[in-house]
Amino acid sequence: MLKFLKGVVAGSGTGLKDLPYNIGEPYSSAWGSWTHSRGTSKDDGSPVSIFSLSGSNAQDGHLAAGRNGVKRLRTVRHPNILSFLHSTEAETFDGSSTKVTIYIVTEPVMPLSEKIKELGLEGTQRDEYYAWGLHQIAKAVSFLNNDCKLVHGNVCLASVVVTQTLDWKLHAFDVLSEFDGHNEAATGPLLQYEWLVGSQYKPMELSKSDWTAIRKSPPWAIDSWGMGCLIYELFSGTRLGKTEELRNIASIPKSLLPDYQRLLSSMPSRRLNTSKLVENSEYFQNKLVDTIHFMDILNLKDSVEKDTFFRKLPNLAEQLPRQIVLKKLLPMLASALEFGSAAAPALTALLKMASWLSAEDFSAKVLPTVVKLFASNDRAIRVGLLQHVDQYGESLSAQIVDEQVYTHVATGFSDTSAFLRELTLKSMLVLAPKLSQRTISGSLLKYLSKLQVDEEPAIRTNTTILLGNIASYLNEGTRKRVLINAFTVRALRDTFSPARGAGVMALCATSSYYDATEIATRILPNVVVLTIDPDSDVRSKAFQAVDQFLQIVKQYHEKTNAGDTTGSSIGISSVPGNASLLGWAMSSLTLMSKPSEQASQGSINSSAPLASASSDASSAMNTATPALVHVSSATNFSDQAVPASPTSTDGWGELENGIHEEQESDKDGWDDIEPLEEPKPPSVLANIQAAQKRPVSQPKPQVPSRPKIPAKASKDDDDDLWGSIAAPAPKTASKPLNVKTARAAADDDDPWAAIAAPPPTTRAKPLSSGRGRGAKPAAMKLGAQKINRTSSSGV
Repeated sequence: MLKFLKGVVAGSGTGLKDLPYNIGEPYSSAWGSWTHSRGTSKDDGSPVSIFSLSGSNAQDGHLAAGRNGVKRLRTVRHPNILSFLHSTEAETFDGSSTKVTIYIVTEPVMPLSEKIKELGLEGTQRDEYYAWGLHQIAKAVSFLNNDCKLVHGNVCLASVVVTQTLDWKLHAFDVLSEFDGHNEAATGPLLQYEWLVGSQYKPMELSKSDWTAIRKSPPWAIDSWGMGCLIYELFSGTRLGKTEELRNIASIPKSLLPDYQRLLSSMPSRRLNTSKLVENSEYFQNKLVDTIHFMDILNLKDSVEKDTFFRKLPNLAEQLPRQIVLKKLLPMLASALEFGSAAAPALTALLKMASWLSAEDFSAKVLPTVVKLFASNDRAIRVGLLQHVDQYGESLSAQIVDEQVYTHVATGFSDTSAFLRELTLKSMLVLAPKLSQRTISGSLLKYLSKLQVDEEPAIRTNTTILLGNIASYLNEGTRKRVLINAFTVRALRDTFSPARGAGVMALCATSSYYDATEIATRILPNVVVLTIDPDSDVRSKAFQAVDQFLQIVKQYHEKTNAGDTTGSSIGISSVPGNASLLGWAMSSLTLMSKPSEQASQGSINSSAPLASASSDASSAMNTATPALVHVSSATNFSDQAVPASPTSTDGWGELENGIHEEQESDKDGWDDIEPLEEPKPPSVLANIQAAQKRPVSQPKPQVPSRPKIPAKASKDDDDDLWGSIAAPAPKTASKPLNVKTARAAADDDDPWAAIAAPPPTTRAKPLSSGRGRGAKPAAMKLGAQKINRTSSSGV
């Protein structure tokens, strides 16, 4: 009774309930008497492999060999040897007998024979994968024989397993023993558990148990023979039944045949060392082995070698086995990029490989790396991410974009590189729909407001295009405040003709957001002006826009006459062909893809239109693909006159604070803009009377405290306005003063001119006049003048 209780307690203390893993379904094959099962961790559910070996009692020979295998596997570590995680031994009492089971928990692996059937590789791809796998096993055997002076004893197909990344690993260490060939006193068996090895896998000296000959042989002699057996089973596709079958070389590749024959030499001393097999075999020299080997030693390569390798990798990956690329190369490449050992061109290869993954695998294996790369300070990495954002942008969740990605991407808006600013702008076409309203209104629109006055005309143009594309993601209040101001006050007045054309198309594409009052009072007056634009393409777009908006206003008129006053907003959706208009508005801007190829353009008053712009726009009108165009901001615009900043001509004025200070406010750069409305001109009679009553000899006083008007006309415009309606000058005997001379204009800027004394009435010639030279008297000057007098009692 006490013996029974002792057995139950001992079994419960070391039983399966203390194993922190769940045992799943077993595989159909395993080495020796072991059972290979799938398993998962009880803590996090991660997959593992569980090997189990059972015996009738604790003294069973198989259990003793199994304990030897557990000890060896725990202590021997190598990249090509199965990784040990956990082991335990459980005892269960069944009636009068005790059952002992040894459990070994390792990384998740699959028997090689089953993995080969699953992959189904053929031809060159099969040979390349076999070469890579044999290369790994040969390195593991070489490590045991040459570095550790150990003999595995049973290298064969069953002793090889495959990881989730398709790496081959060696296991089945039950027979593993030290090589004591240098110990002359040793007389017993070298391999204590050699009876576990099948006779078909034993070389001649081991079959005869000739331990003396074995000890005189090199340490690799037995395992080199085993490598030959593995090669035969691998290429023949069958298990080795008897030793004589090794003579059948029909299935062995010709490049591997000489090495295969040397591995199976009848003389142990002449067998090929596995280290020489790895170094010298022609069979291992292929694209897959070279590619993975380069990735393994990537940290030892210089920048030139890395750059060359990663530029070739996208094309090379298409020629390699697809499963190897996705399960082996892709994780290696992602890790290298994440930890900084890979160059920027590796990102292109990573995204190309990732395009072959399913949506779930892409989100699990690639997206975490991409998100981390956005925080990189390497400008080349950032450029690569932005250039390929369309490949992974749709897979990013709105939360990740808003909370993690956008913060890093937004730094590109204010980057010193125009090319990076442009790429950042274009990336918003994919990322903006995933941003929250708070981020759009509080951050994105501020940056776009800055970019609309960027020094690069291409960036100003694409900013307008972007605003037209993301208008649907703005709330109604933001659209009312931003769109018309951005498109009319800035875009339509840009000195770069494609930017003006973009403004017209953006207005057409977003016409559903404007009511009839806005169209009649704010949009049409600004668009009509462009019907006489120097650029023919802008003129054609302006005429089309005028027709479109007039049609909307006419519909509103008809709707009002019919008594329907439910709302004054009539969207463009009621206008036929809206989809084509939107597509045309976005895609026809391909005319700006190469500004350097266009004719140089000066100011907005230039009479030479862009020929390429006009042709591209006319050809793009038939397309309906909305896409942000590529405009190379890096193009040299030295031949083109630098346009004046729109803030200096459209009355917007400079923004109150810098872009970083505005982050804390609710303003987005457009809310302080008043609608562009021309002041009502006074009647002609009132203007004439005002001109007649104005004293000619007195300068116009300045009022420093008068606030600035956003739509203030220039001085030249003032001259034209007054010149057209002013009364004729009064006919008097005195000579009228030329009030608008260049000097008088300069005096207008003089803060002292407003309070200066009236000019002297004396007719004496000025002292500054030349004497005896017949010089004409200088023009009369307004305001107080300093007069040099010889008398100390001067005025």
